[in-house]
Amino acid sequence: MQTTAESSRKRPREDGGSSSMAAEGQEVSSSSASVDEAASSSSSCPAAAKEASSSSSSCPAAAQEGPSNPVRVFIVFYPMHGQVERLARRILDGVHSVQGVEAKLWAVPEPLAAELRAPTESDVSTITADEFLKADCVLFGFPARFGMMASQFKAFLETTELIAKETYLATKPAGIFYSSNTPGSGQETAALTAVTQLAHLGMILVPIGYPSDMNVFQPQGGHLMEVKGGSPYGTGTYTGVDGSKQPTPRELDSAFRQGRNTAKIAKQLKDCGFSQRCMEDIW
Repeated sequence: MQTTAESSRKRPREDGGSSSMAAEGQEVSSSSASVDEAASSSSSCPAAAKEASSSSSSCPAAAQEGPSNPVRVFIVFYPMHGQVERLARRILDGVHSVQGVEAKLWAVPEPLAAELRAPTESDVSTITADEFLKADCVLFGFPARFGMMASQFKAFLETTELIAKETYLATKPAGIFYSSNTPGSGQETAALTAVTQLAHLGMILVPIGYPSDMNVFQPQGGHLMEVKGGSPYGTGTYTGVDGSKQPTPRELDSAFRQGRNTAKIAKQLKDCGFSQRCMEDIW
């Protein structure tokens, strides 16, 4: 007589007939212990261990993945002068290079009076807290002001207090990208202080690290002789004091890689139901 776990590993025939276990007239125990044992023996996916069915070894979350349930990556930014938006659009290209992932650009609401706003011609739709909840992954873009993210962007994040309290975005991946006027005006401090916002939302920062072509450790500088924004925390660019400088090709290339790599991680996490399991098991 075969054990319950051994029997459960037999798959149904492709013609829709009874499984070999049923043909042999064997009974499967209805106790929860047996079901758990069978599920864990038939699948390597952690999420499947919670399923009573032994008909499939694929991850339940991955099985639902497809055109009707894509990974949703939101790129949310504050469009001042246009440099951050150019990075955002290149990040969008990187996300679109990953199959099974959808991406959308969003601008944060403008809290300043018209006479105080920076000139911008962005036509990107404004995000709301309700839309924010639909994301599986978010990349946040902002200009640096006084060594921190611009207050306009932070004002939007402060409207997400309920989202933070209810942990709607907890365990979901996030990235950051930014601009500053000059090398000494917040490229790293703006990124570091932005991490506190992600922590309150419970999100997981996906940094870009040191891409291999940066050559930052070569003795004679390599690309260090070139003015380039960004850091291991995320893609960055310099705008110049008057805001006229635009992102360089290497900065835009970094933005593409950040979008692509973050999207890959978001897809892997969603495919195996990581965020959903953490919400159920931890929160």
